[in-house]
Amino acid sequence: MISCKNISKSYGALQVLKNVSVEIPEAKVVCITGPSGAGKSTLLHILGTLDRPDSGEIIFEGNNILTQNDNALALFRNKNIGFVFQFHHLLPEFTAFENVCIPGFIGGVKVEEVKDRAKYLLNLLGLKDRLSHRPSQLSGGEQQRVSVARALINSPKVVLADEPSGNLDTARANELHQLFFELKDTLGQTFVIVTHNEHLAALADQTFKMKDGKIIT
Repeated sequence: MISCKNISKSYGALQVLKNVSVEIPEAKVVCITGPSGAGKSTLLHILGTLDRPDSGEIIFEGNNILTQNDNALALFRNKNIGFVFQFHHLLPEFTAFENVCIPGFIGGVKVEEVKDRAKYLLNLLGLKDRLSHRPSQLSGGEQQRVSVARALINSPKVVLADEPSGNLDTARANELHQLFFELKDTLGQTFVIVTHNEHLAALADQTFKMKDGKIIT
């Protein structure tokens, strides 16, 4: 689905990514592991078009998406990529249901379609009784599941997750990990997950290990 070719990225004199190439298969859970500072999050941000590399290509379903301007990339991102981060980044003044709906409204999807899909996803994620709750009224695990539903609202081709369980206790982390695999099987969803969690990496369909800005395995 995604082919990352010869990606390099520097911030000043610091070279964070060094000629990285990686293939992301469709409908799989792929983990990227490695020590802090290895370049994992930078690679994920470039895969998600949140940042541009200094050189290299991102081939998405046959097209080099980095040739697009920033406005076109923003539209591409909204339609094709979902994001889940370590901290849920839910908007505190909105309910769980409203937080999930917002990216769909931004994407121009019909209001009723967005609402129906939000209800479906929240139900699928075990949150059907939490639709009207604000983030402060939800547990940490529930907040993160809302953020997963939000990432899925536009039926993205791929969900990119950066340490999604890093802020959860072991039990809630394991629940979230299991959820990713259930969504892969139920929706055919592709996940690319940056993680330090060895248990999750062991379960993944494919794992890439990074060190010093390179893929080493």
